[in-house]
Amino acid sequence: MQTIKTQGIAMPKLGLGTFRMQGDTCRAAVESALALGYRHIDTAEMYGNEEPIGAAIAASGLPRGELHVTTKVWVDNLAPDAIRRAFDASMRKLRLDRIDLYLVHWPSRDMNLPAVLETLMELKEEGRTRAIGVANFTTALLKVAVEQVRAPIACNQVEYHVMLDQSKLRKYLAAHDIPLVAYCPLAQGRAASEERLAKIGRKHNASAAQVALKWLLDQDGVAAIPKASRAESQKANLDALKVVLDDDDRKAIAALPKDRRCVNPGFGPDWD
Repeated sequence: MQTIKTQGIAMPKLGLGTFRMQGDTCRAAVESALALGYRHIDTAEMYGNEEPIGAAIAASGLPRGELHVTTKVWVDNLAPDAIRRAFDASMRKLRLDRIDLYLVHWPSRDMNLPAVLETLMELKEEGRTRAIGVANFTTALLKVAVEQVRAPIACNQVEYHVMLDQSKLRKYLAAHDIPLVAYCPLAQGRAASEERLAKIGRKHNASAAQVALKWLLDQDGVAAIPKASRAESQKANLDALKVVLDDDDRKAIAALPKDRRCVNPGFGPDWD
Protein backbone atom coordinates (compact mmCIF):
# COMPACT_ATOMS: atom_id res chain seq x y z
CA MET A 1 0.00 0.00 0.00
CA GLN A 2 1.39 3.37 -1.02
CA THR A 3 1.52 6.04 1.65
CA ILE A 4 1.55 9.83 1.58
CA LYS A 5 4.13 11.42 3.84
CA THR A 6 2.84 14.60 5.46
CA GLN A 7 3.85 16.49 8.59
CA GLY A 8 5.74 13.54 10.03
CA ILE A 9 3.17 10.80 9.36
CA ALA A 10 2.80 8.23 6.56
CA MET A 11 -0.88 7.97 5.63
CA PRO A 12 -1.96 4.98 3.49
CA LYS A 13 -3.49 6.22 0.23
CA LEU A 14 -6.51 3.95 0.57
CA GLY A 15 -8.45 3.92 3.82
CA LEU A 16 -11.79 2.79 5.18
CA GLY A 17 -14.51 5.40 5.66
CA THR A 18 -17.00 4.60 8.42
CA PHE A 19 -19.71 7.29 8.23
CA ARG A 20 -23.15 5.84 9.09
CA MET A 21 -21.68 2.56 10.32
CA GLN A 22 -22.89 1.72 13.82
CA GLY A 23 -22.50 -0.82 16.60
CA ASP A 24 -21.73 -4.45 15.81
CA THR A 25 -21.97 -3.79 12.06
CA CYS A 26 -19.26 -1.17 12.33
CA ARG A 27 -17.04 -3.37 14.50
CA ALA A 28 -17.38 -6.29 12.05
CA ALA A 29 -16.60 -4.02 9.09
CA VAL A 30 -13.44 -2.67 10.68
CA GLU A 31 -12.32 -6.14 11.77
CA SER A 32 -12.86 -7.36 8.21
CA ALA A 33 -10.96 -4.44 6.69
CA LEU A 34 -7.99 -4.87 9.01
CA ALA A 35 -7.89 -8.60 8.23
CA LEU A 36 -7.83 -7.79 4.50
CA GLY A 37 -4.90 -5.43 4.93
CA TYR A 38 -6.39 -1.98 5.45
CA ARG A 39 -4.29 0.11 7.79
CA HIS A 40 -6.04 3.50 7.52
CA ILE A 41 -9.32 3.89 9.42
CA ASP A 42 -11.30 7.14 9.30
CA THR A 43 -13.90 8.07 11.89
CA ALA A 44 -15.24 11.16 13.69
CA GLU A 45 -16.83 12.24 16.93
CA MET A 46 -20.06 12.90 15.04
CA TYR A 47 -20.26 9.40 13.55
CA GLY A 48 -20.99 7.90 16.95
CA ASN A 49 -18.93 4.81 16.17
CA GLU A 50 -15.56 5.36 17.82
CA GLU A 51 -16.30 2.73 20.49
CA PRO A 52 -16.91 -0.18 18.08
CA ILE A 53 -13.91 0.94 16.04
CA GLY A 54 -11.79 0.93 19.19
CA ALA A 55 -13.03 -2.56 19.99
CA ALA A 56 -12.17 -3.77 16.48
CA ILE A 57 -8.68 -2.29 16.65
CA ALA A 58 -8.09 -3.90 20.04
CA ALA A 59 -9.36 -7.27 18.79
CA SER A 60 -7.10 -7.16 15.73
CA GLY A 61 -3.94 -7.46 17.80
CA LEU A 62 -2.10 -5.36 15.21
CA PRO A 63 0.92 -3.39 16.42
CA ARG A 64 -0.16 0.21 17.04
CA GLY A 65 2.60 1.50 14.79
CA GLU A 66 1.06 -0.25 11.77
CA LEU A 67 -2.24 1.62 12.03
CA HIS A 68 -3.28 5.08 10.93
CA VAL A 69 -6.41 6.33 12.70
CA THR A 70 -8.07 9.65 11.87
CA THR A 71 -10.85 11.20 13.91
CA LYS A 72 -12.44 14.64 13.93
CA VAL A 73 -13.91 17.25 16.25
CA TRP A 74 -17.51 18.25 15.45
CA VAL A 75 -18.59 21.76 14.52
CA ASP A 76 -20.39 22.28 17.87
CA ASN A 77 -17.14 21.86 19.79
CA LEU A 78 -14.88 24.41 18.12
CA ALA A 79 -13.74 26.22 21.26
CA PRO A 80 -10.47 25.39 23.04
CA ASP A 81 -11.97 23.71 26.13
CA ALA A 82 -14.61 21.88 24.09
CA ILE A 83 -11.99 20.62 21.65
CA ARG A 84 -9.97 19.14 24.51
CA ARG A 85 -13.03 17.45 26.00
CA ALA A 86 -13.98 16.03 22.60
CA PHE A 87 -10.43 14.84 22.01
CA ASP A 88 -10.28 13.09 25.39
CA ALA A 89 -13.61 11.37 24.69
CA SER A 90 -12.44 10.20 21.25
CA MET A 91 -9.19 8.79 22.66
CA ARG A 92 -11.09 6.94 25.37
CA LYS A 93 -13.63 5.46 22.96
CA LEU A 94 -10.96 4.44 20.46
CA ARG A 95 -8.86 2.90 23.26
CA LEU A 96 -5.78 4.63 21.92
CA ASP A 97 -2.95 6.43 23.69
CA ARG A 98 -2.63 8.84 20.78
CA ILE A 99 -4.42 9.77 17.57
CA ASP A 100 -2.56 9.73 14.26
CA LEU A 101 -4.49 12.58 12.65
CA TYR A 102 -7.00 14.90 14.31
CA LEU A 103 -9.15 17.11 12.09
CA VAL A 104 -11.57 19.99 12.32
CA HIS A 105 -14.58 18.21 10.79
CA TRP A 106 -16.35 21.30 9.40
CA PRO A 107 -15.57 24.99 9.68
CA SER A 108 -18.03 27.13 11.62
CA ARG A 109 -18.97 30.64 10.58
CA ASP A 110 -18.53 31.92 14.13
CA MET A 111 -15.40 29.98 15.12
CA ASN A 112 -12.17 31.66 16.14
CA LEU A 113 -10.01 29.75 13.67
CA PRO A 114 -6.63 30.80 15.12
CA ALA A 115 -7.76 29.66 18.60
CA VAL A 116 -9.08 26.37 17.18
CA LEU A 117 -5.83 25.64 15.39
CA GLU A 118 -3.70 26.71 18.35
CA THR A 119 -5.53 24.13 20.48
CA LEU A 120 -4.90 21.41 17.89
CA MET A 121 -1.24 22.43 17.71
CA GLU A 122 -1.00 22.13 21.51
CA LEU A 123 -2.42 18.60 21.32
CA LYS A 124 0.25 17.78 18.76
CA GLU A 125 3.03 19.34 20.83
CA GLU A 126 1.85 17.30 23.81
CA GLY A 127 2.26 14.13 21.72
CA ARG A 128 -1.41 13.24 21.97
CA THR A 129 -1.96 13.45 18.22
CA ARG A 130 0.81 12.86 15.72
CA ALA A 131 -0.61 15.32 13.18
CA ILE A 132 -3.47 17.78 12.75
CA GLY A 133 -5.54 18.92 9.80
CA VAL A 134 -8.86 20.14 8.52
CA ALA A 135 -11.86 18.92 6.55
CA ASN A 136 -14.26 20.77 4.30
CA PHE A 137 -12.04 23.85 4.18
CA THR A 138 -12.19 26.20 1.21
CA THR A 139 -9.11 27.80 -0.30
CA ALA A 140 -9.90 31.01 1.59
CA LEU A 141 -10.03 29.19 4.94
CA LEU A 142 -6.85 27.26 4.12
CA LYS A 143 -5.05 30.53 3.46
CA VAL A 144 -5.86 31.67 6.99
CA ALA A 145 -4.73 28.35 8.48
CA VAL A 146 -1.55 28.02 6.44
CA GLU A 147 -0.41 31.59 5.78
CA GLN A 148 -1.66 33.49 8.83
CA VAL A 149 -1.75 30.93 11.65
CA ARG A 150 1.04 28.86 10.08
CA ALA A 151 -0.53 25.67 11.36
CA PRO A 152 1.13 22.40 10.27
CA ILE A 153 -1.87 21.20 8.25
CA ALA A 154 -1.37 17.52 7.34
CA CYS A 155 -4.40 17.26 5.03
CA ASN A 156 -7.68 18.75 3.90
CA GLN A 157 -10.40 16.10 3.77
CA VAL A 158 -13.08 17.05 1.24
CA GLU A 159 -15.58 15.52 -1.15
CA TYR A 160 -13.76 14.58 -4.35
CA HIS A 161 -14.62 12.16 -7.13
CA VAL A 162 -14.91 11.83 -10.92
CA MET A 163 -18.06 13.98 -10.90
CA LEU A 164 -16.75 16.96 -8.90
CA ASP A 165 -14.04 19.39 -9.95
CA GLN A 166 -11.62 20.28 -7.19
CA SER A 167 -8.85 21.67 -9.40
CA LYS A 168 -8.67 25.10 -7.73
CA LEU A 169 -8.44 23.60 -4.27
CA ARG A 170 -5.94 20.97 -5.43
CA LYS A 171 -3.72 23.64 -6.94
CA TYR A 172 -3.50 25.47 -3.61
CA LEU A 173 -2.94 22.25 -1.65
CA ALA A 174 -0.21 21.08 -4.02
CA ALA A 175 1.56 24.46 -3.78
CA HIS A 176 1.74 24.00 0.00
CA ASP A 177 2.46 20.25 -0.06
CA ILE A 178 -0.82 19.40 1.68
CA PRO A 179 -2.55 16.13 0.69
CA LEU A 180 -6.22 15.92 -0.20
CA VAL A 181 -8.16 13.07 1.42
CA ALA A 182 -11.20 12.30 -0.72
CA TYR A 183 -14.45 11.36 1.00
CA CYS A 184 -17.43 10.19 -1.04
CA PRO A 185 -14.83 9.02 -3.59
CA LEU A 186 -17.51 7.04 -5.46
CA ALA A 187 -20.05 9.91 -5.41
CA GLN A 188 -22.27 8.01 -2.96
CA GLY A 189 -22.59 5.09 -5.38
CA ARG A 190 -23.28 7.16 -8.49
CA ALA A 191 -19.90 6.25 -10.01
CA ALA A 192 -20.83 2.57 -9.94
CA SER A 193 -23.67 3.13 -12.41
CA GLU A 194 -21.90 5.58 -14.74
CA GLU A 195 -21.82 3.88 -18.17
CA ARG A 196 -18.71 5.66 -19.42
CA LEU A 197 -16.81 4.41 -16.38
CA ALA A 198 -18.26 0.93 -16.88
CA LYS A 199 -16.99 0.97 -20.48
CA ILE A 200 -13.47 1.79 -19.27
CA GLY A 201 -13.83 -0.94 -16.67
CA ARG A 202 -14.74 -3.57 -19.25
CA LYS A 203 -11.48 -2.80 -21.03
CA HIS A 204 -9.55 -3.55 -17.83
CA ASN A 205 -11.74 -6.32 -16.40
CA ALA A 206 -12.74 -3.96 -13.60
CA SER A 207 -15.91 -2.31 -12.32
CA ALA A 208 -16.94 1.31 -12.87
CA ALA A 209 -16.37 1.93 -9.16
CA GLN A 210 -12.84 0.52 -9.33
CA VAL A 211 -12.07 2.80 -12.28
CA ALA A 212 -13.37 5.84 -10.39
CA LEU A 213 -11.34 4.93 -7.31
CA LYS A 214 -8.13 4.26 -9.23
CA TRP A 215 -8.49 7.61 -11.02
CA LEU A 216 -8.28 9.28 -7.62
CA LEU A 217 -5.50 7.10 -6.24
CA ASP A 218 -3.36 7.72 -9.33
CA GLN A 219 -3.19 11.42 -8.46
CA ASP A 220 -0.23 12.72 -6.51
CA GLY A 221 -1.09 13.83 -3.01
CA VAL A 222 -4.58 12.28 -3.03
CA ALA A 223 -5.83 9.61 -0.64
CA ALA A 224 -9.35 8.13 -0.64
CA ILE A 225 -11.54 6.72 2.12
CA PRO A 226 -14.46 4.84 0.52
CA LYS A 227 -17.05 3.52 2.96
CA ALA A 228 -17.48 -0.24 2.63
CA SER A 229 -19.15 -2.39 5.25
CA ARG A 230 -19.05 -5.72 3.39
CA ALA A 231 -15.82 -7.67 2.96
CA GLU A 232 -16.55 -8.12 -0.77
CA SER A 233 -16.72 -4.36 -1.28
CA GLN A 234 -13.63 -3.78 0.83
CA LYS A 235 -11.68 -6.28 -1.26
CA ALA A 236 -12.99 -4.78 -4.52
CA ASN A 237 -11.71 -1.38 -3.40
CA LEU A 238 -8.31 -2.87 -2.59
CA ASP A 239 -8.28 -4.56 -6.00
CA ALA A 240 -8.81 -1.17 -7.63
CA LEU A 241 -5.13 -0.56 -6.89
CA LYS A 242 -4.29 -3.12 -9.60
CA VAL A 243 -6.18 -1.29 -12.37
CA VAL A 244 -3.89 0.47 -14.87
CA LEU A 245 -5.60 3.43 -16.56
CA ASP A 246 -4.23 4.85 -19.80
CA ASP A 247 -4.37 8.32 -21.35
CA ASP A 248 -7.56 7.54 -23.27
CA ASP A 249 -9.23 6.47 -20.03
CA ARG A 250 -8.19 9.68 -18.31
CA LYS A 251 -9.46 11.79 -21.21
CA ALA A 252 -12.83 10.05 -21.04
CA ILE A 253 -13.02 10.66 -17.30
CA ALA A 254 -12.00 14.30 -17.75
CA ALA A 255 -14.96 14.72 -20.12
CA LEU A 256 -17.49 13.69 -17.47
CA PRO A 257 -19.56 16.53 -15.94
CA LYS A 258 -17.77 17.76 -12.82
CA ASP A 259 -20.53 19.65 -11.00
CA ARG A 260 -22.09 16.94 -8.80
CA ARG A 261 -21.64 17.78 -5.12
CA CYS A 262 -23.20 15.10 -2.91
CA VAL A 263 -22.58 16.66 0.52
CA ASN A 264 -23.63 20.26 1.06
CA PRO A 265 -25.19 20.89 4.50
CA GLY A 266 -26.74 24.23 5.32
CA PHE A 267 -23.99 24.98 7.83
CA GLY A 268 -21.26 24.28 5.27
CA PRO A 269 -18.96 26.97 3.86
CA ASP A 270 -19.51 28.90 0.66
CA TRP A 271 -17.55 26.66 -1.70
CA ASP A 272 -15.15 28.59 -3.90
